[in-house]
Amino acid sequence: MNPLQRYLPLVDDEEAFLEACDRPLPYSVRVNTIKTTVDRATEALDDEGVGYEQTDWNPEILRLTEGKAGTTWPYFHGWLHGQEEVSALPAIALDPQPGETVWDTCAAPGSKSTQLSALMDDEGFVVANDNSLGRLSALRHNAERLGVTNVAVTNKDARNFSLKPFDFDQFDRTLVDAPCSCEGTCRKNPDALEKWTMDHVHSVVGIQKGIIRRAIQATRPGGTVVYSTCTFAPEENEAIVNHALETEDCEVVEFDTPLETSPGITEWEDEEYHPSVEKTHRVYPHQNDTGGFFCAKLRVGGVAESEEGEA
Repeated sequence: MNPLQRYLPLVDDEEAFLEACDRPLPYSVRVNTIKTTVDRATEALDDEGVGYEQTDWNPEILRLTEGKAGTTWPYFHGWLHGQEEVSALPAIALDPQPGETVWDTCAAPGSKSTQLSALMDDEGFVVANDNSLGRLSALRHNAERLGVTNVAVTNKDARNFSLKPFDFDQFDRTLVDAPCSCEGTCRKNPDALEKWTMDHVHSVVGIQKGIIRRAIQATRPGGTVVYSTCTFAPEENEAIVNHALETEDCEVVEFDTPLETSPGITEWEDEEYHPSVEKTHRVYPHQNDTGGFFCAKLRVGGVAESEEGEA
């Protein structure tokens, strides 16, 4: 069975959804503002004869329409980084500020970690963790090429991550871009559908639950945790957020996104989820001509000192 058939009841236009999933994914790059500006990067692409379009929702994301950026000098010098358009959403939702401490739980190959650093003006501290030793070389390479200096790379299982090596005991913000069944990547990786099984979905659910719980525990009261996947499966999306609400002190918060999205669902098969999971965002390929995605924003329980002072 094509797993996409499972999700037809969730989409507003079944035909458009299936047609979009069959089309190749547009190639996009992110302008690395640690090293350059959008204007300088686009001028460099003009000089190199590479065609592009700025996305409506984020001027730092460029869709390439002609030529390849990976062989150009601005890419080599770290002005540009290949990143799927919709995958830029979690870092924007997390909204890290310069000077904060931020944890990227599943960081390799580094697209989101380096985006977090850019949003922080390369100030503060980003812990870019991944449990796959083989993927850390790509993470380090990308951080070096992009000129990131506020990142520390760690190789730990995020489910039992320890802060003992650091001189702080909680993060301000944490990103959980969780390992998943990857159905939403089918436009660039058709094998994701061919290899899909429910057994795989069930196997990653336990990992996702462990990571999101540790992320909440490691984030200060009043801090933010963003949970994201590139799958359509509610078992890996709303069900994981629901599990976090049941087991940890946190709440789902609304956040604006300039992308067209659909709200999270509160019922799936025989399961019901907390009403607040409607505040999460589902991104289907036909809505913005991107890959598929899910993104949720959580506030960790308790009130931060700055919020107490404002009350």
